Amino acid sequence: LPASASRVTGPLISRNYKGDVAMSEIDHFMPLLMQREEEGALAPLLSHGRVHFLWIKHSNLYLVATTLKNANASLVYSFLYKTVEVFCEYFKELEEESIRDNFVIVYELLDELMDFGFPQTTDSKILQEYITQQGNKLETGKSRVPPTVTNAVSWRSEGIKYKKNEVFIDVIESVNLLVNANGSVLLSEIVGSIKLKVFLSGMPELRLGLNDRVLFELTGRSKNKSVELEDVKFHQCVRLSRFDNDRTISFIPPDGDFELMSYRLSTQVKPLIWIESVIEKFSHSRVEIMVKAKGQFKKQSVANGVEISIPVPSDADSPRFKTSVGSAKYVPEKNVVIWSIKSFPGGKEYLMRAHFGLPSVEKEEVEGRPPIGVRFEIPYFTVSGIQVRYMKIIEKSGYQALPWVRYITQSGDYQLRTS
Repeated sequence: LPASASRVTGPLISRNYKGDVAMSEIDHFMPLLMQREEEGALAPLLSHGRVHFLWIKHSNLYLVATTLKNANASLVYSFLYKTVEVFCEYFKELEEESIRDNFVIVYELLDELMDFGFPQTTDSKILQEYITQQGNKLETGKSRVPPTVTNAVSWRSEGIKYKKNEVFIDVIESVNLLVNANGSVLLSEIVGSIKLKVFLSGMPELRLGLNDRVLFELTGRSKNKSVELEDVKFHQCVRLSRFDNDRTISFIPPDGDFELMSYRLSTQVKPLIWIESVIEKFSHSRVEIMVKAKGQFKKQSVANGVEISIPVPSDADSPRFKTSVGSAKYVPEKNVVIWSIKSFPGGKEYLMRAHFGLPSVEKEEVEGRPPIGVRFEIPYFTVSGIQVRYMKIIEKSGYQALPWVRYITQSGDYQLRTS
């Protein structure tokens, strides 16, 4: 996995796993990337002669994989992103300085992550059992490879013990929404994930039950309160054959935090926070913006940390604001007003007025008007209606464990165009 910083000075660190690609080939990558960037033809896969460069960018680094073959691109990119994830677990921040400060441990990790071009141990929790670190210093740690590496359950160590056995389940949904100036929804989808924090002793088997529509159909239940999950992606611990057979989500979990599954729902979502705006121009010297925000979710719920970004002309100055709740501030470097509301109950309606001096109002037509963006988080609420029906925990010692469930809905790419 050759990785190069964003300079033309060559690779920062590299590892040649198979020896079939010359180490000097990476020297062609940065000039090729810069050339394609100038031409406006930049792609995630670049080729020079017979060599293919598959690359991603993270912070001020490029991580590049080279191959001569028609390799499985999805596998290569998954590996590159997994490498970033592992390095971030070890160094907190992955950037040029953290690589330079930890050359020894980076080489150790590269040797364990892949062997002769085949991904091996990519779970950071397992790697940390025998590649340990204090500051920038590498410890010898355990000389033997932990049994988890060769186990069927490579993501969980044996002999884990807790005084109190608990599982915390977070169901987090992001709403992606695009509404046009007429109020019509152009794009609407829900992207969800189920994250677990596991503090369980031994080698437990967990079974998670959701109000999955396909499962309800298989068992002859009413479909009224069920959801149809699309593009479901599971953590490697889930028994896929069992899920395909009877939709049971059965797994032996890793210890600690992990994402069990993600899913998508292409469904028509009513905007949870509706925005209306009116712009008035006066004598070509000033502009007043009135924005109304309304919570269109149930009254028992409250949206926290609401931020409404209202675009303003780039030559605006002398801002003045009046809000019925929260506070507004002008961010000139982004040409937006950010209206912050700490707590926004469902069914409520709030107003914000902004007044700007505007030397050249005519310029606004040339610039066009970007959409209003909204950020929020609503706890104890899912817009899709997904529910955790049960969590069964089976372990040979027979201990009792407590599962805790929390639901959160938050804004994803949430934009409303104004007239």
